[in-house]
Amino acid sequence: MKNHNSEVVTIEGRRIGVGFPPYVIAEISGNHNGDINNAIDLITIAKDSGADAVKIQTYTPDTITIKSDREEFKIEGGLWDGYTLYDLYEKAHTPWDWHETLFEHAKKIGITLFSSFSDDTAVDFLEGLGCPAYKIGSLEIVDLPLIRKAASTGKPLLISTGMSSKEEISEALEAAKSQGCTDIILLHCTSSYPSTYKEANLKRIIELQKMHNGVVGLSDHTLDNITSLVSIPFGSSVIEKHIVYSKDKETVDSMFSIDSLQLKTLVSDVNNAWNSIGSSDFKITKGESTTYKYRPSIYTIKNINKGDLITNDCIRIIRPGLGIKPKYYDKVIGMKANVDIASGTPLSWSIIS
Repeated sequence: MKNHNSEVVTIEGRRIGVGFPPYVIAEISGNHNGDINNAIDLITIAKDSGADAVKIQTYTPDTITIKSDREEFKIEGGLWDGYTLYDLYEKAHTPWDWHETLFEHAKKIGITLFSSFSDDTAVDFLEGLGCPAYKIGSLEIVDLPLIRKAASTGKPLLISTGMSSKEEISEALEAAKSQGCTDIILLHCTSSYPSTYKEANLKRIIELQKMHNGVVGLSDHTLDNITSLVSIPFGSSVIEKHIVYSKDKETVDSMFSIDSLQLKTLVSDVNNAWNSIGSSDFKITKGESTTYKYRPSIYTIKNINKGDLITNDCIRIIRPGLGIKPKYYDKVIGMKANVDIASGTPLSWSIIS
């Protein structure tokens, strides 16, 4: 069994890691509102907006829970207050008989499509469709048998870590590695819907990197793109956001989803943010090279005859920067001119001694 983690994970030819632009995932979830045409349109929107991948969810209410009116099966508070788990998942699930059509459409237009799931039967089903990667949702991170099942496929594995302790994250990693899986991406996540800036806790991305020594990212449930962008200098190589066709149309996750315009802006801003991180080397950039010559330097402001002493009244520190550097000003005072020097000449060591 390999014990190391991949510092670069590749999904359908796209390399993901700190040396590459962040990988943007558009999560459909239940925002298709029970209409396959909406799901197809959302995949197209993701492609047109420049996202790298689309994620769906592969479960049925019967694979993820049971039909029960007991109190522990009822949701209290939040967006889905009053639903039972079964009723919510009945409304939000993506029918399995849609999947082949959705995968074919994604392939046709050239965008990666993969899925999360809640049981072994979904993994087997997705394998039959050639799913290129798998995601373990935050709620399923404690389902180690399911993680081992997904890891055994040999496909890259994304694991969301919302609500998880360090011990639970370590156990999930070990479960994946036990099946020889090293292409693992850990996603920081705040599992509240929507989540707030104060709960974003992006410093956890740094801790995940220390634990994992591999690729890390963010599954973002805030209302806009700020948290996603701020996560990038913390080391986030993956950004996942829920998308919706229109913010005006209510869907199961529309409250914390972004629309097509916001997604397009996110993709552009993510790339700009990543490019802005740059290097820690203190070197002159290409853009600075034209400005550099306008730094101040020592120039003559009077005609100086050969043999004359250089004094304060015949030189000044001015722009541009073709003369001796200002830090040598005191050293230059009292030196002699080796030649006649006209006013407005950049002072150089070759003409004084």
